[in-house]
Amino acid sequence: MVYGYIRVSTDKQTVDNQRYEIEQFCLKNNILIDHWIEETISGTQSPNKRLLGTLLERVRPGDLIVCSELSRLGRDLYMIMTILNHLTQHGVKILTIKGNYRLDSTIQAKILAFAFGLAAEIERDLISQRTKEALARRQSEGIILGRPHGSKSARHKLTGYETEIQNLLEEKISCNAIGNILGVDRKTVVAFIKAQNL
Repeated sequence: MVYGYIRVSTDKQTVDNQRYEIEQFCLKNNILIDHWIEETISGTQSPNKRLLGTLLERVRPGDLIVCSELSRLGRDLYMIMTILNHLTQHGVKILTIKGNYRLDSTIQAKILAFAFGLAAEIERDLISQRTKEALARRQSEGIILGRPHGSKSARHKLTGYETEIQNLLEEKISCNAIGNILGVDRKTVVAFIKAQNL
């Protein structure tokens, strides 16, 4: 199955330019789009709040997604890396017109996927370091950190990913692999699955 994915941020923008761009690209490369996904929503929204999340659940190994550029998938590097990692691990190919990115089974694509993975890991480390520095500063200012002793948070780190985790479990994906896809530790995944009875 070949999908054309189009996203614009506001209803003042039109999907027509991206659709035309994709259609011309596919015409030159003998690609036939089977299904179009078009949405008007900010790229800062997580995939599960967009039609993109439905597409990520629907795609199967060998499928192809064509979009105008990587920024259509998300607005920050970590989100894009997470999406690309999910697609490559599921054997889904992606082509972008601007930037000419090709994520498929070629050695160049594997090198690119490795670079994306490394960039995502570096960004996670930087976020972790900034978080530790901010917490240390607040603690030095006398602010008590964390929840009151004995209380539990109503929200979990993986809240909102129930459907994706359920689908991955049904595909016999290990908790370790699910953790890698979602950027969390295996123990976090196991605890979440038990808490949600997935």
